Amino acid sequence: MCLRVVKVLLAGRLPYGVGLQLQKTLFDYHHERLREPANTLVLLEHEPVYTVGIRSKGYTEEDEKKLRNLGAEFWRTNRGGLITFHGPGQLVAYPVLNLKQFRTSVRWYVNQVERMVIRVCAELGIKGETSPDTGVWVDDRKICAIGVHGSRYITTHGLALNCNTDLRWFDHIVPCGIEGKGVTSISKELDMDVTVADVLPIFKNAFGDQFECELIEYPPGEASQLLRDAHHKTSRTAS
Repeated sequence: MCLRVVKVLLAGRLPYGVGLQLQKTLFDYHHERLREPANTLVLLEHEPVYTVGIRSKGYTEEDEKKLRNLGAEFWRTNRGGLITFHGPGQLVAYPVLNLKQFRTSVRWYVNQVERMVIRVCAELGIKGETSPDTGVWVDDRKICAIGVHGSRYITTHGLALNCNTDLRWFDHIVPCGIEGKGVTSISKELDMDVTVADVLPIFKNAFGDQFECELIEYPPGEASQLLRDAHHKTSRTAS
């Protein structure tokens, strides 16, 4: 019998700042209501954005300006990992989990995320695998980037799985700071158009199996309120 419950929040397409605010709200929610099942899996796409992690390798204001001039946002974050791109056609997942209800190890958590994505790829007929570099790879092409943050065993940030992403966005960076390797997508590997909507049910099943939890949909009213609040707080901060 599965005792752990994770709520699934389908957030649609969001600017990156709204996604960050949503994670902050859910992170705080864990600490305010620890006795209730506040574990949440946020699933979304982002508007075009380049993000760097805590090991930013000194991206200058000039670098930032060049990337912004491409029509994307640029954000510095507290996740692990180096620079990457998020945008339409990419399934972004932010599991906001209390690892005390799973296993109190961030390394275990990252390994579970990698294995879960490999399961998704396998179900689609793609041989994904791990490497010394975090993420999931098809040969020397990264299909899924992973960058997480853990505070008091509450996880934020997560993973980005390329479904039918425009891979040309990656031409302007060294993805995740790894020289000599490329990026790919589910659509490119299968030579057919595979959308985020196509992948979502496979992804949710794999997540539930890998983390041994029951996934339930966020009640529509609660989900709408969370998203409204995140948009409002983000716009208020920016003004």
